[in-house]
Amino acid sequence: MISLGHLKRRLGQYAALWVGGFLLALAGVWLASAFMDLMAAADLVLPAAMLGGSLGLGGGVIASLVSRETLGTKLAVLLLAALLALPLLWAPVSAAVLIAFVADRSIEYSEAYAAFQIGVARLLFPISEAIGDGELLGWAWTLFQWVSSIVGFFSALANIWPFIRRLLGPEPAEV
Repeated sequence: MISLGHLKRRLGQYAALWVGGFLLALAGVWLASAFMDLMAAADLVLPAAMLGGSLGLGGGVIASLVSRETLGTKLAVLLLAALLALPLLWAPVSAAVLIAFVADRSIEYSEAYAAFQIGVARLLFPISEAIGDGELLGWAWTLFQWVSSIVGFFSALANIWPFIRRLLGPEPAEV
């Protein structure tokens, strides 16, 4: 049996990690770029932000594994962590990409961004080779960026939706 309450709690924590990683990297790269080149700022902030997200995700998985939850719940948490790890790592990278876009700079000159892209390509290339032609790597990278951004959007939405509902006030009472 799988505890949906436990999975919901872990997914809420994941959403908070995604949003936090994005916002912290956004603020960090923006502030650091005031004192140094944008690419140097990205190279300084991105590894720390990705490490923080990884440690947060790993901490949640370990907490689930040592909990009294059922084996099915623990396996579901492991599966979700494996599926959502790359989108979580994409959160701070997408923040740096956004800043580079706004600054009209090419993020590809960042060593941290290039290392991340190479790492993802090493993961996606065998998958694209198995599915079909090796030219699918560019398509797979684009798909990865879109899927990760959509996961991040829904993570952010899941995090802020209760706040928005409180701002809108209580539901009208039926007469």
